[in-house]
Amino acid sequence: MPRRRARGTGAPQRPAPEVSAPVFAALGDETRLWLITALCAGGSQSIAQLTAGTQISRQAVTKHLRVLAEAGLVRDVKVGRERLWEFAPGQLEEARRSLDVIAAQWDYALTRLKRAVEG
Repeated sequence: MPRRRARGTGAPQRPAPEVSAPVFAALGDETRLWLITALCAGGSQSIAQLTAGTQISRQAVTKHLRVLAEAGLVRDVKVGRERLWEFAPGQLEEARRSLDVIAAQWDYALTRLKRAVEG
């Protein structure tokens, strides 16, 4: 994917923190990061499936899933009487794009520094 540049400056555009900040905040918790990993690996799962074999209570998993849902990282789907949770990749893709912009900013800054030093 090409890196975006601010018009006329050659500098990369700034990422929109209001888009990616909630995603990074949600992923900053070990349990929530584990839940995302479990949903990516195992597809849609119920809270009972997510808590099976763990020391995490259903209430705690529910709380963490709500935080992830507010960040747009998971969604719940009702199947019959059961509610399943699944990974929603859209917001994570947006956060990745923000990291790409930050990486481009660093590349640009380092290139400018190298030119200044080398002369």
